[in-house]
This record gives sequence, structure tokens and C-alpha cells, in this order.
Amino acid sequence: MSSPQPPRMLLDVVREVIRLRHLSYTTEKHYLHWIRRFIRFHGKRHPRDMGEQEIVAFLSDLAIKRDCAPGTQNQALNAIVFLFKNVLGRELGEFKNIQWARRKQRAPEVMTREEVASVLEKLKVDFQKWLVASLLYGCGMRLSEALRLRVKDVDFGQGIIVIRDAKGDKDRIVPLPKRLVEPLRQQLSHSEAVHKADLRVGLGRVSLPFALARKYPNADREWPWQYVFPSTKVSRDPRSGDVKRHHLYDSYMEDAVKRCARLAGLTKRITCHTFRHSFATHLLENGRDIRLIQELLGHSDIKTTMIYTHVAKSPVPRVVSPIDEL
Repeated sequence: MSSPQPPRMLLDVVREVIRLRHLSYTTEKHYLHWIRRFIRFHGKRHPRDMGEQEIVAFLSDLAIKRDCAPGTQNQALNAIVFLFKNVLGRELGEFKNIQWARRKQRAPEVMTREEVASVLEKLKVDFQKWLVASLLYGCGMRLSEALRLRVKDVDFGQGIIVIRDAKGDKDRIVPLPKRLVEPLRQQLSHSEAVHKADLRVGLGRVSLPFALARKYPNADREWPWQYVFPSTKVSRDPRSGDVKRHHLYDSYMEDAVKRCARLAGLTKRITCHTFRHSFATHLLENGRDIRLIQELLGHSDIKTTMIYTHVAKSPVPRVVSPIDEL
């Protein structure tokens, strides 16, 4: 006899509360995933019958038996705390008995300027991929931030790009690199042509943040709200069910960057995020203030930004090895 499924009504309530709090669709998927796993771990008991002891057991299992990364364990904790606090209305303790996954302090993987140039050169076979990667390095963006850019967020007059609803639900402003002004204008011309073609066949809608779709019923068809990097095809919105044109997906860039890094002869582990690490490191090497870099990256804590001091202007390359003195 099969075991009962996780309480469907509970998951529906969780989904509703997540959307009322305007959390992203990615957060919604992750939270629902971890809540399901938590319920199944405890024999599909209802969370109202569980508490701190069951939470500690689940999180400790992730660290000890599953050998999960610290970030994974924290994501699971955030999801479960959200469930108990915001859905079930229960305050929790301090989880003193959790076996935490060991967090290792690692220096970020960084490319030299020459390596950045070589990877970007390989990406030039696809204009959009080259432009996205150039924004990652030129502005220190996360991949999701670059792909979610909307037309109205690029201000050519002031020479800035506004990054909205970034990690931690924060907005920030970064300078628009002069070298990318014309390529961005070219990309916007392409995006506008795609949008006009969609409008001609009764489409042209895009997802809007929060409740703007209800407040401004026609805004989702207006040009300023469209994505700078629209997807190559329309799709059904997972929340509303409407057919819309999303932005390009992460995988569009991730595979391309890895492939071009190999073609450029790099043996480092290069990802899209490596461009962001390289942006911060090279600014430090140019003598930029670390507080400014913190603001450009959108870090809440200066300690997060300080990690780049370990790789910028490293004294290691200037040390003469004893074997070179033989």
C-alpha cells in the first residue's frame, strides 16, 4: 500500500503565502521542494505535529548522511522556517543541536584580463552571448540580473543600468560601460523587432513584478517593460498560465561560457559567475575603494566583498622560488 502524499492543501497554502510576499518563482520552487522533502523525511507527517526536534534531525541528516553543501543546508532551513513562521504561525528556537555542514572559505576563481578577453573573443560567434558575458564582466552582474534586464532599466542618457529586485530584494545602479553602448542599442533594436512581431499576432505580453499587472492591465505589452534579452520562443507562464515571452534561460549562457573557456585553452573552472569575480578583483587591482565595489556588487556585508582581497594583488607571483636561484 503506497504512503499518503504530502498534504496538498498545505503546499497550496505555502504557494499562496509565497506569492503574497512577492517572492520569486525560483524561491517558490526551492521552498516547495524542501518542504516536500522535510515532510517525506518524517514519514509524511503534517508539520503542525512536528517542531524543532524534527527540524534538527532533518538538517543534521543533510549534513551527515547526504554530505550536502552549507548553502544547500541553509536553503533547506530557510524554507522550513518560512513554513513554520509564515504559514503555521509558530516561532522556532535557535536550533542549537544542528550538525552544520562545514563551510570552507575558498578564494574565488578569477580570470586575468587576458583570459577574460580570450573567452569573450570566443563568444563573439553569438552576438547575444558575447553581450551578456560582457555585461557580467563590465558591470559585475549576476547572470540572472543580466538576463532579467528590462528595456526601461538601461538609461543611455545618464550612462547607467538599474538592476532591480536583485538578491535580497534590493535595487542597485551600475555604470553603463561606454564600450557596450552601441552593442546594447543593437540588441534593443533586435528585441523591439521581436516584440512588434509578437504584437502583430496578438502576443507581446511579458511577466510583470508583483501586482503591477492588475494595477496597469496593459503594461505587460508596453515596450519599456520588455526584456532586453527575450527568449527565442514564447511559453506559458507557470503562475498565471498566460502565454508570454520570457527572457533567455540561464542554460543558454552557462554551457556557452564553459565551452568557450575550453576553446580558449583555460584549465580553470570557468562559469558565468567567474566574470563577476573577475570584475571585483580587477577593480581592486586598479585601486578602487572596497566600499564602492561592495555597492556595485550589491553585497549587504563588507566581509563578503573582502574575499576578493585574497586574490587581488596577491604577493604569491612576486615571490622568487629557491629553485630559480640555483
